[in-house]
Amino acid sequence: MENVTDRTSNPFGMSPPCGSFVPGYGDANADFHVIGDHPGVHGGTESGVPFTSDSGLKLQRALFEAGIVESPGVRPTLGQTFFSYLHFCVADGTPTAASYTDLERFFDAELRAIAAHVLLPVGERPTRHVLETFTPRSFATTSMAELHATEIRGSGFLVYPIREPAAWSDGDRATLISTLESLQRHQYERQADLGRFLPTDTTYHVR
Repeated sequence: MENVTDRTSNPFGMSPPCGSFVPGYGDANADFHVIGDHPGVHGGTESGVPFTSDSGLKLQRALFEAGIVESPGVRPTLGQTFFSYLHFCVADGTPTAASYTDLERFFDAELRAIAAHVLLPVGERPTRHVLETFTPRSFATTSMAELHATEIRGSGFLVYPIREPAAWSDGDRATLISTLESLQRHQYERQADLGRFLPTDTTYHVR
């Protein structure tokens, strides 16, 4: 199934309970879903587009070299990729735990609507949420340095955590680019054949 919408920003018309927010941005039928923390960390308060701070643009440029962003910038062309935040409301400082919990329903609804094959959580909090919600893996005894650009198989998703770009050490950028290039040379689509539930031999694949 594909989503039918020509909207690049906020394609599903999310309306969270906050005065200002940075909605998801990109292809509603994306193969790759890049998940950040909140606008105060990865940018977008002024541009209205996720990942447009200095560290966000640093990530965009790496994803461009990896071939999953068509044109990086403040108004990027993402092609087969979607950007969004775990907490997409603009907060005064660090959002509270209660605020993250309240907005989780919006994030999860958008993630399931996009139904990307590959999830790319950026930084510790998004990675923790994705691992503990969509994979059998726990974050408790793992560091982002260890998880960076490694493959984790989840429930219908491939997950590749990304270390916070502002904290990248020598080699982190190159490792991410080479990992994503290698991934695209192989079959990464995660689909289920629901045709087995039909009375005929028809195949019916969904993400």
